[in-house]
Amino acid sequence: MPAVALAVAVSIAAFAEAPRDPVAQANAALQAGEADKALALLQSSNAGVAEAHNLKCRVRLTLEQWDAAANECQQAVNLDGQNSGYHLWLGRALGEKADRASFMSAYSLGKRVRQEFEEAVRLNPRNAEALADLGEFYYAAPGVVGGGAGKAEGVAAQMEKVDAARAHELRARIAEERKDYGTAEREFKQATAASAHPAFQWMTLASFYRRRERWTEMVSAVQSGISAAQRDKHAGVALYNGASTLTRANREPALAAKMLEMYLAGTVKTEEAPAFVAHVRLARLKQQLGDAEAAQRERAAAVALAHEYKPALDTKH
Repeated sequence: MPAVALAVAVSIAAFAEAPRDPVAQANAALQAGEADKALALLQSSNAGVAEAHNLKCRVRLTLEQWDAAANECQQAVNLDGQNSGYHLWLGRALGEKADRASFMSAYSLGKRVRQEFEEAVRLNPRNAEALADLGEFYYAAPGVVGGGAGKAEGVAAQMEKVDAARAHELRARIAEERKDYGTAEREFKQATAASAHPAFQWMTLASFYRRRERWTEMVSAVQSGISAAQRDKHAGVALYNGASTLTRANREPALAAKMLEMYLAGTVKTEEAPAFVAHVRLARLKQQLGDAEAAQRERAAAVALAHEYKPALDTKH
């Protein structure tokens, strides 16, 4: 999610001077994509600290260890049930589990995801990340688990008072879900115009064009996103997002590789675009481009950061 990545990226300055507290150090390591280091630091921290469990959850999410992540996030909520952010991350972890669960399990998990997102918003009605996730749940989930376009529109109206750009983006996604592609495109463009960090919205617009198979416009939006990111030190992660869009479209692999290299070379990284995942994706692109040696270097870099990340250990791709 770009909006979440931006919030994390902006907060990274708080860790510019290496913090002494193991939990704060672990957060800094998480943002840098150093999963092994983050987990080692959290092992030495007080296991009863809610924030430590929340961070363990988020590290496990980057490693795609969904069950372990949900368990850690649940412990954070158990220790501090009044923290909006903890409920948000628990909802996200449960959502990842639901996406991979059987029908009956997904039904039960889906209701829990909704409850966690709703609680996160109730505890902090100005939590833009929670509003964005709740709105996404409402427009994408079936009514049987509490979804509904009307509910999503209500969240968009609430979001308007907190973050106008993300309100436009949510309305665009609602329109796209309804197959009203003209309205969706207009709203995505309005989100770009309203954003203080438009690189993210350009990449979101590019992703819309990918889904519509409008390849020329997709590449043009990615190029605009690159230009915007180069002017915004907090928007480097948008390069990661744009590279993902190109890769999913099977278009411009050399440009996608360059964007990932730019992201990895930048000074601001986030957990929403883990460095070790970027290395793995770059390895696949290098392999596709015929540079097996570079691909191996990228895989080795990923393993050095996160030895538990299974895709980094896969030498077949």
